[in-house]
Amino acid sequence: MTRARVLAFILAGGKGERLFPLTRDRSKPAVPFGGKYRIVDFVLSNFVNSGIYALYVLVQYKAQSLIEHLRHGWRLGALPDHFVITVPPQMRRSELWYQGTADAVYQNLNLLRDFHPDIVAIFGADHIYRMDVGQMLSFHLEREAGVTVAALPVPIDRAAGFGIIEVDRDNRIVGFAEKPPRPVPMPGDPTRALSSMGNYLFTREALVEALLDDAQRSTDHDFGRTIIPELVPRSKVFAYPFTENNVAGVHPYEEEGYWRDVGSIAAYWDANMDLLGPQPRLNLDNPRWPILTGAYPGPSARIIGGEIEDVLIGEGSHVEQAIVRRSILGRNVRVEPGAVIEDSLVMDHTVVQQGARLRRVIADRYNIIESGLTIGYDPAQDARRFTVDPSGIVVLARGPTKY
Repeated sequence: MTRARVLAFILAGGKGERLFPLTRDRSKPAVPFGGKYRIVDFVLSNFVNSGIYALYVLVQYKAQSLIEHLRHGWRLGALPDHFVITVPPQMRRSELWYQGTADAVYQNLNLLRDFHPDIVAIFGADHIYRMDVGQMLSFHLEREAGVTVAALPVPIDRAAGFGIIEVDRDNRIVGFAEKPPRPVPMPGDPTRALSSMGNYLFTREALVEALLDDAQRSTDHDFGRTIIPELVPRSKVFAYPFTENNVAGVHPYEEEGYWRDVGSIAAYWDANMDLLGPQPRLNLDNPRWPILTGAYPGPSARIIGGEIEDVLIGEGSHVEQAIVRRSILGRNVRVEPGAVIEDSLVMDHTVVQQGARLRRVIADRYNIIESGLTIGYDPAQDARRFTVDPSGIVVLARGPTKY
């Protein structure tokens, strides 16, 4: 059987307003994660690990940080149809920025026509998860679907923040509502609703027809609000059960169907903490399904002494006679003697000077945390200098750098 020709559009233009100040100078997909990655690395790794190598990354909001990351870390070589290419708004069809997720793809139909794929994958770049896209592709082809939507059960009390799907016994979608005020529960389970993950597979014909039709009308030009709901009654639209996706190398203790929308400071911090412990909910030490990123041209991490407990430490970092507990240190972080870091994320090129104390802190890249400074112990005092999230987490904006 001839393998389907697949082209992917990665939607990476999100502002991530609830992640401010981490998104003050970058888009949400460019936000660092887990000590060495960017959020966008997860979706890109899922495609590459699935053997899909033709990837256009559509960018818009404060894109330079993301563009630089992809330039340094995602060069797939000179083989035909192996590429990761960033695509800013070209304004080929109008003098407007992307007006929605569907409009972003519509404005780049020339790329689709040039590549001439059988199947077009349209995935977001905002989530932390692992997925074998090939299994979703097989599901799509076996059902001769026009569209397949990756779907995941969510608690009913949180379902109003997602696109909610109703399916029949064959997983064909019979109803789709984007962020409904009263989500419909799953059959036989009033505690959960079936949500869209914002990841789609289209046949080329179904996608082009839908986008051309949508462009002629005044709509939200959005896949969740317009395209998918309008296709449900007239096309074969199926829901792919993400919980049945099996990724190689996952440990038995890891959370089944791990997927996180890290759209808030609290959710972002929680997802980072999920990487810690003797049995992490998400263990990225998986050579059979690696999360790929740019290499760091520096030495190994160095620990001179101190008390280190349940910590991820990035390359080039240096810890000397300090206390670091249940935290993640990025690349080239310096922790000086007498410093204490607990339940915190300290990103690349940050210096924690002597005697400084951090508790439940997110320190963005290139910060200098002054000697003796205490952060995370007095919310009123912290609020005078930093951002204090409603969850109590204190966030330090990125220090001055190029990008």
